[in-house]
Amino acid sequence: MLDKTRKTPRLPSTAIDLRPYETFLIHEARLLDEGYFDDWLALFTEDARYWVPIQPNQADPFETVSLMYDDRRLLETRVRRLSDPRIYSQEPRSRTSRTVTNVTVEPDAGEPGVTVRSKFVLVEYRREDQRLFAGTYFHRLVGEGDAMRIAMKKVELVNCDAPLDGLVVPF
Repeated sequence: MLDKTRKTPRLPSTAIDLRPYETFLIHEARLLDEGYFDDWLALFTEDARYWVPIQPNQADPFETVSLMYDDRRLLETRVRRLSDPRIYSQEPRSRTSRTVTNVTVEPDAGEPGVTVRSKFVLVEYRREDQRLFAGTYFHRLVGEGDAMRIAMKKVELVNCDAPLDGLVVPF
């Protein structure tokens, strides 16, 4: 069933150069796939949020529990655990492949920066088991000096309300 509360996407009245945003998202995916978690963390602002809702169309991370809702401090803890060579949940390490596509810029929400929406597919292989995740990313990107940083990353999984075994690898 379609969610009729969402507005129909419109084509922008002026062309937006999506290349810098696509390049940024592909770079982020590569850092994660290659296990450069400290470099991935460096993409986030000091007040960043990383959110994976547990319900379709969940509008607020505080209305119910989420699969993940990390502030910068929890992101740092997540990265520290992933970087530890003795992390049991990653013995052996997952191998991942991410594809990011269909990049668009969302209408201005009155917040600093820009919201970039994209579709993703993540394949995770570990212990002869392959898992497939897909969904929509929403990145709130802000400028810091000459660089783009992630102020907020929301990951809407297609199957967010399904039973999901141990989510360790970031989306």
